Amino acid sequence: MDRAQKEKVVEELGQIFESSGVVVVAHYAGLTVAEMQDLRAKAREAEASVRVAKNKLAKIALDGKPCASIAEHLEGMTVLTFSEDPVAAAKVSEDFAKGNDKFVILGGAMGENALDRAGVKAVSQMPSREELIASIVGCIGAPASNIAGAIGAPASNIASILSTIEEKAEAA
Repeated sequence: MDRAQKEKVVEELGQIFESSGVVVVAHYAGLTVAEMQDLRAKAREAEASVRVAKNKLAKIALDGKPCASIAEHLEGMTVLTFSEDPVAAAKVSEDFAKGNDKFVILGGAMGENALDRAGVKAVSQMPSREELIASIVGCIGAPASNIAGAIGAPASNIASILSTIEEKAEAA
């Protein structure tokens, strides 16, 4: 790799570190190509990405970035999982690590906050952005449906009473 290519990689990594909501660092020594492709596919489904980069270039790209704390984890065969959603990359990494002993999560960063192994696990258990939006919409919509039900209830009760009176009159 010549100097221009290295500069391009450093620039790309810098943009990743700047724009990602969460970055997870893991060792991947011993993973097969098929297992790495599986990890990448799972990440793609969750709108996350996986990137293998030279540690030295990644450390250069981290200089001055909010997630610079992950530099301490960049030793050995490391892979970066990242996403704009602050939870997606952590969930993908945790799920993949459960099924594969060769994928060892070292830590990560969520913005300026450094995450150790337990921190990554805690972030992965948080609800995703879509789940939070759905629960907020549910909370906002619940009072409106309750009001609609309360407004419609008296009419329903009157109709029920009239129906009962009509049935009794027919029976008599």
